[in-house]
Amino acid sequence: MRRFEGKTCVVTGSGGSIGRAAALRLAAEGANVVGCDVVAAGAEETVRLVEEAGGSIMSVHPCNLTSKSECERLVAAAVERFGGIDVLFNNGAMAYFAWIEEMDDITWNKTINEELDLVFLLTRAAWPELIKSQGAIVNTASLSAWAGIELLPGLAHAAAKGGVLSMTRQLAMEGRKHGIRANSVSPGTIETNQTRFILEDPEWCKVQLGRAMMNRMGQPEEVASVVAFLASDDASYVTGADIAVDGGVRAW
Repeated sequence: MRRFEGKTCVVTGSGGSIGRAAALRLAAEGANVVGCDVVAAGAEETVRLVEEAGGSIMSVHPCNLTSKSECERLVAAAVERFGGIDVLFNNGAMAYFAWIEEMDDITWNKTINEELDLVFLLTRAAWPELIKSQGAIVNTASLSAWAGIELLPGLAHAAAKGGVLSMTRQLAMEGRKHGIRANSVSPGTIETNQTRFILEDPEWCKVQLGRAMMNRMGQPEEVASVVAFLASDDASYVTGADIAVDGGVRAW
């Protein structure tokens, strides 16, 4: 499929697992990908992988999306190189974890800033270009926006991702008159460098994997395929929606 032929897709957190998988998938379907990450090495590796696969990509890194000026710089770079923005995949984020009795102000505020505020800042910066293209927004929410996870001290994370979920619905409402669609994906436990330890911990396996109907971790590519659907014209009548990519956790 070449659903994104000639379209420009911004992928934040392109150096990470889901961001990289999305960049590869969108590029394989013909997109001009604009990546960004705070970690230059990861972003550069994604550029190499996309180009080796014959795809089109540029990357802005390091890029701190909690800064208004950095968001504006990313949008300007996309417009200068490819002429506009058709898809915005707000994926990049960083969470900090603590139980409520141990949660200090710094940990709380950093998580809200680096998981929620940055989605607002970049979407606001990209909004004029999305109006021009009647584009699509896909935001990465989380299973944590829907349910508590027994062993995860994710109070700030849950609050931030719940905010992303609600913001997505509001963006869909505000974008409707401009032809902009906005949707989100809520991944469950996806196998990454940060989560692979679960496979070696019997207690975590019982709680995390035991909750999933499919009794396994998801793969980044399985999230990327849903992102590609939501960003494409195949989802032309889908907006304000959240798709769970969690192996069935929310269904039982």
